Amino acid sequence: MSGHSKFANIKHKKEKNDAAKGKMFTMIGRELAIAVKEGGPDPANNSKLRDVIAKAKANNMPNDTIDRGIKKAAGDSGNVNYEAVTYEGYGPGGTAIIVDALTDNKNRTAANVRNCFTKGQGSIGTQGCVSYMFDEKGQIIIDKEECEMEADDLMMSALDAGAEDFAEEDDCFEIITAPADFPAVREALATEGIVMTQAEVTMLPQNYVTLQNETDITNIQRILDLLEEDDDVQTVYHNWEE
Repeated sequence: MSGHSKFANIKHKKEKNDAAKGKMFTMIGRELAIAVKEGGPDPANNSKLRDVIAKAKANNMPNDTIDRGIKKAAGDSGNVNYEAVTYEGYGPGGTAIIVDALTDNKNRTAANVRNCFTKGQGSIGTQGCVSYMFDEKGQIIIDKEECEMEADDLMMSALDAGAEDFAEEDDCFEIITAPADFPAVREALATEGIVMTQAEVTMLPQNYVTLQNETDITNIQRILDLLEEDDDVQTVYHNWEE
């Protein structure tokens, strides 16, 4: 676990998201639309939609906004034209970056993402060039201050539901699952009233890269900031040890 606080990073990201809550809600709205298009508007019969709803709630999206998004997507299901695209590339100092986007114009998004890398002295690579350095996993982060359950009881609940790993940090608990087991584990914890700060399927680096050169640090931060500002970009994964 390398000793650093995952929750501190999560809180930092949430604070940045709070400053751009409109963008976050737009991003989640697109995910809702895709989930409804693929599996229908009923969360009871659409596990992907349930996962997106959980993500929306973790980001403090109001229930009525979620409901409106689902109804709108159901009404426009034949017109939803967002396409999921993934880009992989290299940042300064041998860092690896994966970008997930939802777009209605692949040419525009590809050009914008390439521009973000270029401005930070990075480069876009071919599909698969860095993804082998990551593992796709379900990740659940629970703030200790919001969890009344004892650590051992929480661990047993998670493992009994199908989790692969449980770790305790200074300020949070981290639960890791296989992607296929993530919905069952998340729903089991939700049933027990566990408040989750983050709950999503993500890409976890197998190893982290530490940058010593100040120019490299400035450049990778520039890449990440520019990608975060792009409306088509949904998620950015990297192996930089911040």
